[in-house]
Amino acid sequence: MQNTVYVLNGPNLNLLGLREPEIYGHTTLDEIAGMLEDEARKHGLTIDMRQTNHEGMLVDWLHEAQAEGARAVLLNAAAYTHTSIALLDAIKAITTPVIEVHLSDPNTRETFRHVSYVGMAAAKTVEGHGADSYRIALETVASGEV
Repeated sequence: MQNTVYVLNGPNLNLLGLREPEIYGHTTLDEIAGMLEDEARKHGLTIDMRQTNHEGMLVDWLHEAQAEGARAVLLNAAAYTHTSIALLDAIKAITTPVIEVHLSDPNTRETFRHVSYVGMAAAKTVEGHGADSYRIALETVASGEV
């Protein structure tokens, strides 16, 4: 599974394309998955794309990524980014590199979004590029930067 990249998505991201498109854009999570699969093939990688509205499921999937020998994890924890010490601890507990992904730039939004527990342990953060943030993060993995 060395060439598999887990792409984990948190709460409300199942509503991408519909939810606040002025902030998050019109691209759906399924469209992002298709774009990532195409990009991954170019680099000899495969994508395991998942979404949940439940914090504990994200923790379980981070542990699974480690156990299965994933090459890396792209994590858009959404609102849990700013609240979840459990995700911080899970990222610190594994050796699989985690790249934090955000569609928007949290630092230009409400002050409560300026703190990122995920970012405290992530190997890298990609933010503010809309759906392209995922592709940039995947290219980071493909280049061997993380």
